[in-house]
Amino acid sequence: MYVRNHIVTVSFIGTQLPIQMGGDYVVIPILLCYLYRTCQLTLVDSIDVDGNLTMDEENTTILRPKSFDFPWRANIKNEGSGIISHYAMWHTKPGKFYGLRAEMSIWASPNQENSQESGASLQIYCPDGGNYNLIEAGFHISPSLYRNKDIRFFTYWTKDLKSRGCYNLQCPGFVSASGANLVPGQAIVPPSMYGKQDYYVRLSLNQDPNSEDWVVYRHDLEKPSLLGHFPKKLCPGTPRIQALTGFVNYLKNAHGPPMGSGHFPDHYDHDNKKSAYFKHIRYYNPNGHSYNPFGVPMVKLVDRLDCYRANDFVLDYKRGYMFNYGGPSGCVG
Repeated sequence: MYVRNHIVTVSFIGTQLPIQMGGDYVVIPILLCYLYRTCQLTLVDSIDVDGNLTMDEENTTILRPKSFDFPWRANIKNEGSGIISHYAMWHTKPGKFYGLRAEMSIWASPNQENSQESGASLQIYCPDGGNYNLIEAGFHISPSLYRNKDIRFFTYWTKDLKSRGCYNLQCPGFVSASGANLVPGQAIVPPSMYGKQDYYVRLSLNQDPNSEDWVVYRHDLEKPSLLGHFPKKLCPGTPRIQALTGFVNYLKNAHGPPMGSGHFPDHYDHDNKKSAYFKHIRYYNPNGHSYNPFGVPMVKLVDRLDCYRANDFVLDYKRGYMFNYGGPSGCVG
């Protein structure tokens, strides 16, 4: 769906239907979506490095915000050489957001080098004294941090997006719950198998309406399992930005690792067995209840389209709001 002067274009497998937003008409695209396999129902903006709207040759959007810097990682050793970070994500504009939930696919990276990190996470960016703090939870492969190539659950936070930050339980920050099903740094299996089977974990990161701490839950078990929380002081203010992010980090004198499955997502076919995904994406309100993100303006950020990609944020009748992302190894610079 692309917005043009309050007229919404909903795409169904090659067919576009213009629909007027407002009043009772907003229900029309919702009903139509469930008659088709996949449709697009997301308000999308795109901004280039100078803050101008832009489109690439596939009519997908690329964003490099002018006044908002995404954080780098500091766990890779030999930092004197410099660290390069790349992202394939969808994120909200700043607003009153209270968390998000999604099913995140699990992919191995057996050939990843010690100087590389790749992963995916749920992220919350919170204003604090004129800067943004970051809290996040997800899964990554980081041989430098763990001395092996296992896929591991991780948490991370950093203040003002420029400080070193802290993984897992390395410093005061994330607090693990007693008897948690997953603890930061714990390996998780099995990985997805390309073209055969996809495996996922459903995570949420949202503000508890009572304590105001930011709680992390796992939802793909028999009942939701509390994994722990970030204290409210780490994410104190609004407006917030929340993001669903695939990322890689590597030393400047090395090359980029694979992101997700190591394959680009198809622009039209959201094949979960061939590319990494976030699916069944939901947001949280201040009362701790989840809701579908229909009508929430979203922005795509893909900073190196030649290396990594993300396809459209769509509503699928079986998989809810979702998108795929990823790319192969070999990115330089």
